[in-house]
Amino acid sequence: MLRLGCGLRQLGTAPGARASAQLPCGAEMPKKAGATNKGKSQSKEPEGPLPPLAPVAVDPKGCVTIAIHAKPGSKQNAVTDLTAEAVSVAIAAPPSEGEANAELCRYLSKVLELRKSDVVLDKGGKSREKVVKLLASTTPEEILEKLKKEAKKK
Repeated sequence: MLRLGCGLRQLGTAPGARASAQLPCGAEMPKKAGATNKGKSQSKEPEGPLPPLAPVAVDPKGCVTIAIHAKPGSKQNAVTDLTAEAVSVAIAAPPSEGEANAELCRYLSKVLELRKSDVVLDKGGKSREKVVKLLASTTPEEILEKLKKEAKKK
């Protein structure tokens, strides 16, 4: 078996002393000369697209996405609220073993008049804040209109 580094010793330490690899609390690693803060708050240009003003947006691949605030364990499925951040959806399924996620996709496919396979959970499998991706060719305006119509029914 090979032993690597057996003859190396850190400068400035005694021959049997161990060197500490930890920095004191609040200390930072020294910066290299000429280093810049790439991508930090100093840039004037936004790095990516600005966050959408509505819960329905289009992702870079062209799919429509919906920001959802899920409320599992409700008595019935319903779109309860539309805010600038998310669409609140009450789901009549318990939040265990993905039952509420499956019911959310089924319910949204019914409300949006799409196939069940076109409504996919993109993010938030174990969170109440979810992102649902629509694989069908549709516009955010159509989706928002259908969601508003469903929210008025309650």
